[in-house]
Amino acid sequence: MTISFEQLSEYEKQAKPFALCTIVESCGSTPRHVGSKMVVFAEGISYGSIGGGEVEELARQIAVESLATGEAKLFSYDVMPSSDKDNLEGGSIKVFVEPMLPRNHIVVIGAGHIGKAVAWLAKWLGFHVTLVDDRPELCNREANPYGDAFIAAPMEEAVKMLHLTPFTSVVLATRSLDLDVIAIPHLLEQTPSYIGVLGSKKRWAMTCQALTNMGIAPQRLTEIHAPIGLDVGAETPEEIAISIMAEIIKAKKDKTGLK
Repeated sequence: MTISFEQLSEYEKQAKPFALCTIVESCGSTPRHVGSKMVVFAEGISYGSIGGGEVEELARQIAVESLATGEAKLFSYDVMPSSDKDNLEGGSIKVFVEPMLPRNHIVVIGAGHIGKAVAWLAKWLGFHVTLVDDRPELCNREANPYGDAFIAAPMEEAVKMLHLTPFTSVVLATRSLDLDVIAIPHLLEQTPSYIGVLGSKKRWAMTCQALTNMGIAPQRLTEIHAPIGLDVGAETPEEIAISIMAEIIKAKKDKTGLK
């Protein structure tokens, strides 16, 4: 089975990490030749072929390790002479294993002044930006040219349309506590790497109480960053955006934020 560029493009659209194993050098008699590809997902499932048997098992192991570390690998494998009807004399191949990690994705819920500033900075930092708001006049490319995708719908509908992955960060910059209470249970059902909520400590306490009354376990709420952002004394929307994106980067890199 040969992996096509169309298939690779489809895997990337699914925002699911995979490793691409490609034969980059081939000498002697080998079952597959330069350019042959195999895709390996984090759980070890593979598609395509670089020769079968031991070499593919080795490639799967290296690919899973590569996905865990984010580092590319190059390995060599000697193909032993075969005694079957093909009568291969043996040879060697080199395989390049490249982790294909999804582009960082941020969902900004609330397209007001702060949401717009966050979208602008996130876009500059290389994130794919999805904007969500129930006000169509704010949630469109003309009003916010930094967005890549827009969901202009009531909160109850909008959050059900989101597909969040471990490569997604979510910023709740809504105009009311009631909107946060609608959104958060749906966000917790998925697996974003980061959820942050804008607002004062008092507002967050009231939000937690409302969510607890709805049956959300208090322990789940500790997974949320609130109030959102690092304490840098931010006041303007742009400064607040910097504090938010700094916290998201800190969380992604698993750092302390200290010198």
